[in-house]
Amino acid sequence: MSPHDPEDPLSRERAHLGESRAALRAMREDVQNLDIKDVTANWVNAAVLQRQIDDRIKALADLSHTPLFFGRLDYLHAPGAELAEGAGGERFYIGRRHVHDAEGDPMVIDWRAPVSQPFYRASRKDPQDIGLRRRFGYTGGELTAYEDEHLTDPAEAATTSKLLQAEIERPRVGPMRDIVATIQPEQDEIVRSGLGGSVCVQGGPGTGKTAVGLHRVAYLLYAHRDRLARTGTLVIGPNASFLHYIEQVLPALGELEVKQATVDDLVAHVEVKGVDDAPAAIVKGDARMAEVLRRAVRSHVSLPTEPLVVVRGSRRWRIPAYELEEIVRELRERDIRYGAARDALPQRIAHAVLVRMEQAGEAPDDRVQDAVARSAAVKAAVKELWPPVDPAKLVLRLLSDADFLAAHAEGLLSADEQKTILWTKPARSVRAARWSAADAVLIDEANDLVARTHSLGHVVVDEAQDLSPMQYRAVGRRCSTGSATVLGDLAQGTTPWATASWEEALRHLGKPDAVVEELTAGFRVPREVIAYASRLLPSISPGLAPVESVRETPGSLAVRASAPDELDADVLAACRQALEHEGSTGLIAADARIPVLAEALTAAGLAFLDPGEETTAESRLTLVPASLAKGLEYDYVVLDEPSAVVDGEPDERTGLRRLYVALTRAVSGLTVCHAAPLPAQLT
Repeated sequence: MSPHDPEDPLSRERAHLGESRAALRAMREDVQNLDIKDVTANWVNAAVLQRQIDDRIKALADLSHTPLFFGRLDYLHAPGAELAEGAGGERFYIGRRHVHDAEGDPMVIDWRAPVSQPFYRASRKDPQDIGLRRRFGYTGGELTAYEDEHLTDPAEAATTSKLLQAEIERPRVGPMRDIVATIQPEQDEIVRSGLGGSVCVQGGPGTGKTAVGLHRVAYLLYAHRDRLARTGTLVIGPNASFLHYIEQVLPALGELEVKQATVDDLVAHVEVKGVDDAPAAIVKGDARMAEVLRRAVRSHVSLPTEPLVVVRGSRRWRIPAYELEEIVRELRERDIRYGAARDALPQRIAHAVLVRMEQAGEAPDDRVQDAVARSAAVKAAVKELWPPVDPAKLVLRLLSDADFLAAHAEGLLSADEQKTILWTKPARSVRAARWSAADAVLIDEANDLVARTHSLGHVVVDEAQDLSPMQYRAVGRRCSTGSATVLGDLAQGTTPWATASWEEALRHLGKPDAVVEELTAGFRVPREVIAYASRLLPSISPGLAPVESVRETPGSLAVRASAPDELDADVLAACRQALEHEGSTGLIAADARIPVLAEALTAAGLAFLDPGEETTAESRLTLVPASLAKGLEYDYVVLDEPSAVVDGEPDERTGLRRLYVALTRAVSGLTVCHAAPLPAQLT
């Protein structure tokens, strides 16, 4: 690294930026110019290697709107080395990816590298051998400012970084951005926690829990790339709109291989055509259904009543019924997957035949055992004793046959609960059934009882507070041999089965030993807005600590009452006022009010987007049903008729939680418009 030059530091930093961009282009060109014709043995190897090269080229793209580096660390001593007295330290530029020059010397250090950690953790109390921490400010991709902290200079007073504050408050147009330049110490601890353990992050609105989860994935891929390349990673979100909103964060950090899905995507064994009412969905989502399904699957196993005779050439080999029963009981008591036990049964029977052959003086080998296992007599016995089970047909029977359900739900579900989930009009077939989302989860559970679900190396599940116990089990199966990062906010649970406690949720997930971390410092939502929304906490989540926002923004909250016949016009006026500011605007309303507001916006000539559609500089207004607002953020939010948001849910507590979500989507300003009286909890 070049030595410190006190003269014209901004021009020197711009020069380093230019040199770093040139070095990145050279790195990309080196990969593009690779010739693999003579290093691959066949077309399969060539295709795999070419895909890896293509991914590397994408990862080395220089995004003009994304700063190549955002910070600098000047160490007092060389990291990890003992220097002679008087020897100086080193200087490192911290960015989203590693960049080196032609000689291989680093010009930009990846933010995930150990040497970068003090950029997020160092403080005046614990400088971590950092003499100077420099933050850079950019405008349109150009380096325009910098800010220095001399962490070991007692004469320099501690101040809040204006560049850090400006980056947090920077208007947002388009999908979610990474927060790599603004990660706070408590967030960094979670991001860099190890792959071996699972982590649950309870975080209120604006605490950055979603970003923390995504950056944790990026960090784990950096620190454990070979292992996760084999086992895979997955990010699970509540809906497609949310996934679209966050989908650019990991590519901006150079990570292109992480898959994204909703829980419904994971369990899509059947086409979902129906919708359960709340009582039925609650029972189907209850963890007791796992035992009902286990009993139903195991009920297909029967004990033999007749001996088995296997013919080999001129010899007949007889296995008595009691010995067959011992084999079946032993497999059943091992409690392995139904399908695995069924595959093992013919081999166990064949082994019993081979024992008799050996006792008779024959010398059979493995080929003989396989032949016996495939014989017609053994196949017929296995089909009778351990018949195949189709998971969808099994669930269809449970929901259609009252006697079958009662037999396997005895002592688990009450008669009323059984009646609640039984179909009033049983379907004729799996294809004809009007499956609900909860039914698909039951089929997934049954599928795992028959054949083990493939496990990934790491799974992140966001907005987890809305999952049912059975959905937690479905997610847990995808990381049964890996680890998980669970993100959510108990106060934002808006389903009838919303999570009551993280301890209970983690038990259903199969990760009871996961560490629960709580983020209470808010960086996204202004203090005035979060304080207003927090009036609902005693009613929706008693005992949960309110978020303490670090951002005080006078004038960020406005509550406006309207006459009933003037509400629509006042909402439109509030939208126009919000659009006068730079950044995005979200108009959030009860789902039932969306068609009315859509018509009013169209008549007024105000173009608007649906959630999931990407905002642009020309199109910055999104009309958001309250049911889809969770996880989304807008610079300015206009909230239409809070009481309608509450009334749109089946009970008041769920309605108030939905309102809490809607109130906390604003990064810079919130305007509440109402004609009906506000909920009492807000006043």
